[in-house]
Amino acid sequence: MTVLVDDRYRGRHGIGRYAAEVLPRLTVPWKPLRLDGSPFSPVDAFRATGARDGALVYSPGYGALARAPRQLLTLHDLIQLHTPGIRRWKFSAYYAGPVRNVVRRAGVVLTVSETSARALRSWLDDDDVEIVNAGNGCSAAFHPGADAAQQGDPYILFVGNGRAHKNLDVVLDALALAREARMVAVVPEGEIRDLRIRASRRGIDARVRWVSGLDDDGLADLYRSAAATVMPSTLEGFGLPALESIRCGTPVVHWAGCESVAEIVGTRGDAVSSATDAREWAEALTGALTAARRVDAPNGYDWDRTAGIVSRTIARLLD
Repeated sequence: MTVLVDDRYRGRHGIGRYAAEVLPRLTVPWKPLRLDGSPFSPVDAFRATGARDGALVYSPGYGALARAPRQLLTLHDLIQLHTPGIRRWKFSAYYAGPVRNVVRRAGVVLTVSETSARALRSWLDDDDVEIVNAGNGCSAAFHPGADAAQQGDPYILFVGNGRAHKNLDVVLDALALAREARMVAVVPEGEIRDLRIRASRRGIDARVRWVSGLDDDGLADLYRSAAATVMPSTLEGFGLPALESIRCGTPVVHWAGCESVAEIVGTRGDAVSSATDAREWAEALTGALTAARRVDAPNGYDWDRTAGIVSRTIARLLD
């Protein structure tokens, strides 16, 4: 049986980074599917794939291809089903239709954490589908370094985007209260203009530096020099910035109710009890800036292990 991989998942976003690490490590022979366009477009689900009967398509993301003979997906999370407004209904239809049908046809789906596995079990409501937690890895660039001491004025680091579930607004509100705090925010370049406006409305734009387009080495330098990484997300399938931060020895300030992030951080940071109380977040950020705390890097989270589980799952489907 031929294995074809949808290798269009590129970029510095979570799925793009996952694909860049996992695909070169697959131990089963594969060929690129060679599709153009974006795998994130819902209309992509109904296009012809060119895959012959008997072929297996693997996608490191959620882009379902309903006309593929059989397709194995990595569903990192179901966050899109919580998108506000009309987009939520579009995603609900997409997941209830093409995604669910593709997963049931394969009889197995991959994911990246126990938090996401539980969400998938509830959403699928189908005991005939096997859910495999392949976990996630972390680039070798993320380590404490020879000198773990912070350099220059201490700052808080945010790595993510401005989408609702990332909950960045509560941190911006907290910065308005914590008047001595500075933040460096690594976000998509296309969002910087809007995020600057949101910061300016709160009178904090001068204390926020917006950064985009970093490679792993540049991002790791920011983690190592930060007093803490702030991750206020209300929902995450995994929480890669949290892992990268503690791998660099930098603690994470996070919302206690975000299961996947809390699972990764453990005691290597501070959990804020409220997702929306700006005053509580301001106190947590101020405390992190004055504590100058470093944390021990956790074991595990190896890309070779993740790629090995993905490879073995593909091999089972080939039998």
